[in-house]
Amino acid sequence: MANPLDVAARAMNAQMLRLNTTASNIANADTIASSADQAYRARQTVFSTVLDAQRNAAGVEVAGIVESDAAIPKRYEPGNPLADGDGYVYGSNVNTVEEMANMMSASRSYQNNAEVFSTVKTLTLRALQLGRE
Repeated sequence: MANPLDVAARAMNAQMLRLNTTASNIANADTIASSADQAYRARQTVFSTVLDAQRNAAGVEVAGIVESDAAIPKRYEPGNPLADGDGYVYGSNVNTVEEMANMMSASRSYQNNAEVFSTVKTLTLRALQLGRE
């Protein structure tokens, strides 16, 4: 059986990376660029399950970070110094409402795993105290 402390710690690490990725997306939500290729694209973490019988390990890990393929919005702003030859600037494809929901979900998942970690630690310490008596 996998160590519950290890499972909770892996999950907390994965959720922390998810939170950092979401924070980066929100920070770049209003950025503009002079071409669609240079525009900031929203990033999402991809999770995968881990089950390693040899090391007696289980849990979740981040398999990678992928960029969104959603359309890049363009606005006509001919006076903007970043405007292309046709007068357009290109914004980020970050959806701030989705990112806020993602951030709340990741935060709650992190908190839940921290509580699991704390509970397992407390139960382990109590079991050790019983062994002394």
